Amino acid sequence: MDRICFRLRIRSERMAEYRERHAAVWPDMLRALERSGWRNYSLFLDPDGLLIGYFEAEDAAGALAAMEETEVNTRWQSDMAPFFEDDGSGAGPRFLTPVFRLEDQLAALPTDDPARPLTRPAYPGLETS
Repeated sequence: MDRICFRLRIRSERMAEYRERHAAVWPDMLRALERSGWRNYSLFLDPDGLLIGYFEAEDAAGALAAMEETEVNTRWQSDMAPFFEDDGSGAGPRFLTPVFRLEDQLAALPTDDPARPLTRPAYPGLETS
């Protein structure tokens, strides 16, 4: 599973409206994201306008390309463009390089390592294996 994280910057005067728009994303946009293979997609907005996006996909390049081909994405991107500060590059989101993943490092620990958790903590409402 590919994990993708990116950042953008929202114009300060548009942040409230940006939040409102994302409280009710167009249903056809939501379905297009799902059909394109986007999973666990989340956006996080800092009060200073920094927007962090994260999603997972079996094939991130394919999922990004599939969205680029949809008509609804073209409309959505056009509608959202005024919300973003532009650094002048026209490059769009800046993709971040992963440097740490807890699960990867835990999996690499020897099974007899006392620091390795033997069971995952139970969370109410979640099934554990």
